[in-house]
Amino acid sequence: MPSVTDLDVAFRSLQPSERLQMLRAQIDGTLVFTTSFGLEDQVLLHLIAASGIDVSVATLDTGRLFPETYELWARTEAQYGLKIRSFSPEAALLQALVAAQGINGFYDSPVNRSACCGVRKIQPLGLALAGAAAWITGLRADQSANRQAMPFVEWDAARGLIKANPLLDWSRERIAQFAESESVPINPLHAQGFISIGCAPCTRAIAPGEDERAGRWWWEQDRTKECGLHVGVDGKLVRSGVSS
Repeated sequence: MPSVTDLDVAFRSLQPSERLQMLRAQIDGTLVFTTSFGLEDQVLLHLIAASGIDVSVATLDTGRLFPETYELWARTEAQYGLKIRSFSPEAALLQALVAAQGINGFYDSPVNRSACCGVRKIQPLGLALAGAAAWITGLRADQSANRQAMPFVEWDAARGLIKANPLLDWSRERIAQFAESESVPINPLHAQGFISIGCAPCTRAIAPGEDERAGRWWWEQDRTKECGLHVGVDGKLVRSGVSS
């Protein structure tokens, strides 16, 4: 298996579709793409479907998604003729969470919100990535200041796999243009100012000039705006370390 450094360097001169093909050619084992049905994820899924490469597509059904997201999920499967594996929170953990903090207790404190994300997203993500050799995401460097220093490919030591960001250097405008030209199905909420879409109670439309992530957990002061899927135990974005 190639080192993450070699893959990261190689990605810099390639297009996203070529990056996906390189991952499949260079990495033995399962590749998992996790989608939240955002604009970037829809474009990545289109590229995966068009290439015909063997990638397992998964999503985290938190139980609090927008109706529009569930509708897009169904449309996406129908358009591309594929099934997206769904991973949901463990029932006992979810029942304990709601019992402890109430159905909307995440508004009360950052600790509560982190606990909610942990049950509804982090635990299911672990199931989605179990046994995977590499994890494909739709992260972009210009989504927020917190993501600008991300590499194309890194070693996720906490999960023991390679993490790849094939759209890292594409702007939102470029991705939107690609989606329109290729008739990629997208969430109608984007046109209403919902740029980064997560759980319905935790997502709002943003105002002109606001950071893309400003609409997520807007009641909190932490400007990093991360749920925990892409951060380490220190709360910071995972950075490449030991190669694999």
